[in-house]
Amino acid sequence: MAISISVVLLLLVLVVVFMRSGSLRMSNALVCVLLGFLLASTSIAPTISDGLATTTRIVSGVRP
Repeated sequence: MAISISVVLLLLVLVVVFMRSGSLRMSNALVCVLLGFLLASTSIAPTISDGLATTTRIVSGVRP
């Protein structure tokens, strides 16, 4: 578990750096995908899923 958390944090830092630099290449996208897979296997995955579902409900309820 400790190794998984440190890898997730490292990938999260890399994703933030990639996003701030404004360039997203194929290798950078691969890091983002790996971060997603690792986040899905952590204990925070249900919280992320619930937050995304709530955000989706709010956005779909907004009428232009």
